[in-house]
Amino acid sequence: MTIALREDILYILLEKIAHSSNENKQAKDISFTEADFAGREMTQANLLGHLDYLSQEGYIDAEFEGSAYATQNVFDPHTIEFKKANLTEKGKQFLQKMKDNKPETLKQGPASPVTSENQPFLEKVKIKAELEDIFDARDVTEVVFRTMRDVMTTETSTRVAEELQGEQAVPSDNQSLQDDISQLWQDTNPIVALLSRIRPVLNIKDETFLFRIRQEGGLQRGIDPETVLYAVFSATKDELSQQRVQEIAETLPGKIRQIWEKA
Repeated sequence: MTIALREDILYILLEKIAHSSNENKQAKDISFTEADFAGREMTQANLLGHLDYLSQEGYIDAEFEGSAYATQNVFDPHTIEFKKANLTEKGKQFLQKMKDNKPETLKQGPASPVTSENQPFLEKVKIKAELEDIFDARDVTEVVFRTMRDVMTTETSTRVAEELQGEQAVPSDNQSLQDDISQLWQDTNPIVALLSRIRPVLNIKDETFLFRIRQEGGLQRGIDPETVLYAVFSATKDELSQQRVQEIAETLPGKIRQIWEKA
């Protein structure tokens, strides 16, 4: 059974665990109630699934009883027993990013899924590039797309945008994640988007291409630009026709084209 992750639930869980840790409480003192998830139609399986995700992704250092894929539809958070539960440094950073871009659904009610079993575009990038969160995937995708556009004509770029139009990058009620893939391709920065349409084609060599991804993408330590390129290329090719895939390949320099063709 696939659990659809939701930003508001992840935020609530991280915030509650962080608060409990700050109060120097023991793990057994951490508890959730129906009031924590008011109006969010939670089930026991959903709650455990979100906790399991946070643990597996290294956002929390926790041990708790229960299966993330429980089939019961009742919601009884009191049955979850913690042996330990603390935010990791990675979890603290993720929570801070969510605070800076707080999900609108915390005010409005139930959220749209962040992920699904079909893996939306930015989720694919996040997983394949081994990035920490969706926001990192969005930012690095824009850098990759920007560099790709610089080596192709405006006509080619426009044809790519047309095929990407209308496909949501990731289901989310967070305003900063609501762009569809074509908006990421054209660049959410209006000035950069304008310059991309009027500038000439640039002659960018392999190492310069990779250097730009490394420098402008703000990559986490241990993640190389080749891995990021593969992730973005793979997710992008899933959205394009074979004709457009080949057209893009012909614009890319040697090593970058090899990554594109392998993705």
